[in-house]
Amino acid sequence: MYDKNNVFAKILRGEIPAKTVYSDDYALAFYDNAPRAKTHVLVVPRGEYTDIYDFATNAPSDFQAGFWRAVSATVDALGLRDNFRTVANTGPGAGQSVFHFHVHIMSDDRFKTDF
Repeated sequence: MYDKNNVFAKILRGEIPAKTVYSDDYALAFYDNAPRAKTHVLVVPRGEYTDIYDFATNAPSDFQAGFWRAVSATVDALGLRDNFRTVANTGPGAGQSVFHFHVHIMSDDRFKTDF
């Protein structure tokens, strides 16, 4: 069940400030407050989806397409097109701590040799 009081829902409602990288009708992208890479940005859809399965099953296809375009636009805004990772943790065992579907975009100089 979706928790309307999770931190990402509060950010989307403007109740908690975030350093925005990109925003449109489908998603909001902002810097992670506990980065694990030189660049670490989160992209969250503007909808109530707990994880990637919920999103894939319940978000309308045009909304899903808009979200993924927002992910690409965020990568472009960051200038990372050829040097980034995307991660979507699903479930507490995989490290998901906020149960609002989101994608991590991460980049670090060391990635150039790790891919």
